[in-house]
Formats: sequence, structure tokens, C-alpha cells
Amino acid sequence: MKIAIAGAGAMGSRFGLMLQRGGNEVILIDGWKDHVQAIKEHGLQANFNGEDIVAKIPVVLQSEINETEKVDLIILFTKAMQLEKMLEDLRPMIKEDTEVLCLLNGIGHEDIIEKFVPMENIYIGNTMWTAGLEGPGRVKLFGSGSIELQNLGEGKEESAKALAEKLSESGLNANYSSNIHYSIYRKACVNGTMNGLCTILDVNMAGLGETSTAHDMVVAIVNEFGQVAKAENIDLDVEEAVTHCETCFDPETIGMHFPSMHQDLIKNNRLTEIDYINGAISRKGKKYGIATPYCDFLTALVHAKEQILQAT
Repeated sequence: MKIAIAGAGAMGSRFGLMLQRGGNEVILIDGWKDHVQAIKEHGLQANFNGEDIVAKIPVVLQSEINETEKVDLIILFTKAMQLEKMLEDLRPMIKEDTEVLCLLNGIGHEDIIEKFVPMENIYIGNTMWTAGLEGPGRVKLFGSGSIELQNLGEGKEESAKALAEKLSESGLNANYSSNIHYSIYRKACVNGTMNGLCTILDVNMAGLGETSTAHDMVVAIVNEFGQVAKAENIDLDVEEAVTHCETCFDPETIGMHFPSMHQDLIKNNRLTEIDYINGAISRKGKKYGIATPYCDFLTALVHAKEQILQAT
């Protein structure tokens, strides 16, 4: 299978590496010139569960995609605020039979994807894999994870199951879901708690969990996600979602990991996806007449931090 990874940062690089190792033909696509150039010159350098490896994976700038590029599957891993520009640049590559899998953090990305890809070719999902970007062309990959995905097009369930099986052949532990929007909200609760709080407090997830106020903050934020989800006919189990979020505190699993938003802003001085996580709950709260003070305030804090650090 020929697979394009659109957004070859930490997570995109992980998927590209694992899929190539699984026997697929992979091309990485990204907009960060230094990152692309480093991979071209030195290969993708990865610390993969403690082993230092170098993978020679083809890579191209998204602005240089042309009509000769043809792939079976595009996996979207770009930042949420860069999604539409990425899809615009990918137009020459998107054929009538090209399938697209969106694994971005956040909520509502299918509204943008549908502008570029027929509904029957779109799959959405989420992933619990983790990864860290150490610098241009260098990533740290550790731990295990999983994927859930579902088709958006009617009658495409078997295709979605076949896609999950294909990804699992490369060790990505993918499963078909019949209720992916529930899973996306459940994962968004993790992002909505761990990302913003760890970024503002400048700690990893285990460090957040050690504070006396962590539990109350997680409960308050997840409650807001649950209220908005209910307005969209998604019955989120808030108590279970809180427990799920707090598993991230365990230093024996992923607790020592700094979430992607912390990596973006604190480590790499890049703008964050806060508007597509807590900010999305704030916007939906206004739409449905639901108060979301914690998400409102956390979104404002992260934007203030972006401005203080002059992130770009």
C-alpha cells in the first residue's frame, strides 16, 4: 500500500516509520523546510523504544506536491489550524479513489475535509500513540498505543475494517469503531486536560498528576466537554472519561511524556491547537447556551502564553 503522511511531525513520523517497517511504501509530507531537509539529508533519526535508528523515508514539502504523486491512502496528521492549507496543497495528489484518514486532535475536522474529498473516501478516528519531536528530522518514540477509526460514507464499514486491519499489520493496533464520535470526544477530554494544563504549568503529565489540584481541574474541564457532547447527542460517560484522563499521570506508562501542545509552544515556540480543543468547546458552548468557564479561561491562558513567547 502506498501511504502519504500529511504532517510529518512527531506523530506523523511515528506512523510513517511503523508503516514503512510494516512493508508499505511511505512518503512524508510537511511544510517545515528544516525538518524536510534534515530527513532528506540524514534520514529520519528516531529513538525507538530506546534504540537509535535511522530510516530512509521519502519526504517532500507540501508546496511541491504535483499531479504525478499518487497514493492509496493519505493519513492527516497536520496541526488543526493548518489542515485546510495542507488539503489545498494536496489537491494534485487527491484522486477520485484516494482514501483519507484523519487522526488529528480536536473536534469537527470532517467539515473541512469534505471540501476536498468525497464523503465515501473519508475515515475519521483518534489515536492513543505518543511521540516527541526532538528537532528537525529527530523524534523520540516510546510506549504503545492504539487507533480507533470509522467510515463517514454510508456502506463503507467493511472498507473501514479492512483499513484498520492494514494498519494493525504494522503494529499500530487499529480497531473499527461503530461510534467514533464518542471516542473522539473521549480522546478530546484527554487533550483538553493534559495539553493545556501541562503547557501552562510547564510540566509533564506525571508532574501535573502530583499536584493537589489536578483532579478537580480535570473533573471541571471534562464536565464541560460532557455537557457540550450531550447537546450533540453524544452521551459521554464523564466519570469514566475522568478516570481515563488520569491514567495519563502514571509515570510507568506515559506520565513522563510532555503532551504535543507543550512540545509545540514551550519547546519549539510554535502556535498551538488550543482553538480546536478547549476553544472548540467554548464555541460550541456559546452555540448551545452552555457555560464553559474552565475551557474559556484555559484557552485564553494558552493564547496569552503564545503572545508572551511570540510563538509563530
